[in-house]
Amino acid sequence: MDEEEAMLLLKEEDEGRRGTSVPTQLMKLNRSQWWILVFISIFFLISAQAISVLLGRFYYNEGGNSKWISTLVQTGGFPILYLPLSLLPASQSSSSSSSSFSSFKTLVWIYLSLGFAIGLDNFLYSVGLLYLSASTYSILCASQLAFNGVFSYYINSQKITCLIFFSVLFLSISAVLVSLDDDSNSPSGDSKWSYLIGCFCAVFASLIYSLQLSLMQFSFEKVLKSETLSMVLEMQIYTSLVASCVAVIGLFASGEWMLLSVEMEEFQEGQVIYVLTLVGAAVSCQLGCVGAVALIFLVSSLFSNLISTLSLIVTPLAAIAVFHDKLTEVKMVAMPIAFTGFTFYIYQNYLDDLKVQRAREAQAE
Repeated sequence: MDEEEAMLLLKEEDEGRRGTSVPTQLMKLNRSQWWILVFISIFFLISAQAISVLLGRFYYNEGGNSKWISTLVQTGGFPILYLPLSLLPASQSSSSSSSSFSSFKTLVWIYLSLGFAIGLDNFLYSVGLLYLSASTYSILCASQLAFNGVFSYYINSQKITCLIFFSVLFLSISAVLVSLDDDSNSPSGDSKWSYLIGCFCAVFASLIYSLQLSLMQFSFEKVLKSETLSMVLEMQIYTSLVASCVAVIGLFASGEWMLLSVEMEEFQEGQVIYVLTLVGAAVSCQLGCVGAVALIFLVSSLFSNLISTLSLIVTPLAAIAVFHDKLTEVKMVAMPIAFTGFTFYIYQNYLDDLKVQRAREAQAE
């Protein structure tokens, strides 16, 4: 990013802020209050994602076997997002965009297509978690940042710098190493095929997740031409609604709904814990979404994705502590490689932000 690009980015950022309906309370925040909100959002995102993965693994460990129920809980808690949405100003589109792009038909098409992709993505994540240990699953899902770099280049016109290239390379190497590991803690047991299927589903789900993030950013910038907090929440709510409908259809079409009562009765920790596990997973997934949305609003969508990826690197440590997953030699090598790739990505964005800050100071002078 050269100085001209930094000035252009600064201009777009300023124009975006002028067109954003920011709540009065946020406009009055000082720098320290802003940082407090950022750290709270980071805490929610990292902890909620870790808890949702651990609860998902606990569900399978204790006798749960429904992939579609596991898919449904990832988006089924979306009604709780209506509370923060009700406290915000209604999203508004510019007059030009409302007549051509932000029509009801366009919104429905965006929500349906992205919601279907999210539903498929959640199902693949559920299959991956069924066949993999929580630590292996989380390391593989960290590959989403590598895919994000590729999709951002082609869809969002982001330049692939040397640091981003090495970030993609390191995260890819980490995912390949884990997929080749003989995971003794894998729920698939001695079935190598089941283990490979789990690895494929986790990586493919990460690919779809990265693609939907880039398409969502493209929708905000080129189609809806709005990135207010209300619009972001509405996007999350209605795409989650569609994804939940996909999960419900899959649940009934597969016949798994007929086995739910038996599954609840045979759950090793009892029926109450069964219900609490699913509710806790649903709530934690939505809290993670709230944290991600807050970071998009307070900082940027890219920063939100970076923190999400960081949580996938932290989760294996929690899985080792909670489920006593075996820390194999391959995992010991793959985890620092993945963290190094993440660090490269963070540093590249730090350099870009530094140039924008210098451009802002130069403009002030």
